Amino acid sequence: MFRFDNSYTRLPEHFYASVYPEPVEGPTLLKFNTALADELGIEADESDPVRLAAILAGNVVPAGASPIAMAYAGHQFGNFVPQLGDGRAILLGEVVDKAGRRRDIQLKGAGPTPFSRRGDGRAALGPVLREYIVSEAMHALGVPATRALAAVATGEQVYRENVEQGAVFVRVAASHVRVGTFQFFAARGDTDGVRTLADYVIERHYPELKDSDDRYLALLRAVAFAQADLIAKWMGIGFIHGVMNTDNMTVSGETIDFGPCAFLDEYDAMKVFSSIDQMGRYAYRNQPGIGQWNIARLAECLLPLLDENEEKAVEGANAVLKAFSERFQAAWLAVFRRKIGLGREAEGDGELVQALLGAMHEGEADFTLAFRRLADAAEGKDEVFVSTFKDPAKATDWLGRWRERLGAEDLGDAARAAAMRSVNPAIIPRNHRIQEAIAAANYGDLSFFERLLQALEKPFEERPEFADYMLPPKAEERVTQTFCGT
Repeated sequence: MFRFDNSYTRLPEHFYASVYPEPVEGPTLLKFNTALADELGIEADESDPVRLAAILAGNVVPAGASPIAMAYAGHQFGNFVPQLGDGRAILLGEVVDKAGRRRDIQLKGAGPTPFSRRGDGRAALGPVLREYIVSEAMHALGVPATRALAAVATGEQVYRENVEQGAVFVRVAASHVRVGTFQFFAARGDTDGVRTLADYVIERHYPELKDSDDRYLALLRAVAFAQADLIAKWMGIGFIHGVMNTDNMTVSGETIDFGPCAFLDEYDAMKVFSSIDQMGRYAYRNQPGIGQWNIARLAECLLPLLDENEEKAVEGANAVLKAFSERFQAAWLAVFRRKIGLGREAEGDGELVQALLGAMHEGEADFTLAFRRLADAAEGKDEVFVSTFKDPAKATDWLGRWRERLGAEDLGDAARAAAMRSVNPAIIPRNHRIQEAIAAANYGDLSFFERLLQALEKPFEERPEFADYMLPPKAEERVTQTFCGT
């Protein structure tokens, strides 16, 4: 089924713990991503769902697998934990896909590992379906993210705040190396471990840096820029990760771990959904600053490799942190320029975008719908855009400034509207729709889950059969908190 080529297990033994998945009682295949399997070169016999479910749940370990739990540390809400590791995830192995990219195949919820910290190592159905939905939606939206290969019910119960159905999520990633992986070795004073890991990451993710004279500083810069670009894309779709701990930040630049994540409804820069983020550390507006903070923690790990002279090493690291901020600002402005239909750069564009966001906040405009309807305004249908605001005057005032700025552009109205619709989604995985799918699945009805996935396959198209997925939640449908699921 899998053509494994496992590079991480060729690293020193203290980088991971060998561990096998713990079999479950009655695995049942809920969803299998056939298109992704084909992309990965996986030969799956879908005519035998019982066998396929057994493999994807971990009951049968396929030939060539080298199952491990990876070791890592991390700052959780600013507090350092020297050992975390894969507490409920087991990396089966790696495949090289048809495009020549190395990809991890991981089982999430496959039982306890040496890093489980008294946890059961299991996952509940709700969080598994949430991660499946959001990861595939992010991919369709053009945001780098881990992918969903499968969701499998275990036939067992898990105990959280309530008794819930158990499930296993099969995740695909460019790799599962995190900032926290570097912190694991740095916290132990293991400079050789940091160097070995850095060389591995360069070889796997940034091979163009191999011959660089300052390869480790170049690595820090590459990871910083990848994260700056990623977070700018998050901001552009109103995504709130919810738990940007250093152990949830990949060095590959992929979004990982969709526990308490959520999407903005009405625009509020300080919006928080995560039930565990009591102080708003990871609010929508704070994400760029936290990204830079996380890169600073990576820089601390790499300091011994940057220069023998500590002062020069710190100087180089600080230069990267400054460059992160500049890179993010440029990437953010590029994202939002496209969202409001600007093709050229001009002084004052950032202020124009901020004025729109301010008007959206005061007018309680839905983030996704307002930007989508701005494309209608580009074709002269101002009333469609203005109707998304509770205070129409705020929208009307801004439209005047916007049209004045459009005078410096070359595109015609129809071309501009089409360009805007190609970057402003009509459909996102709205929080209440995810919750609706999960609630139905808990009663054995997967039809809401399946229909939501179908709607999200083409997020930039307005398809009549999925028009209801474009609508913001009614007052009684609002989701105000999301949960981690561990």
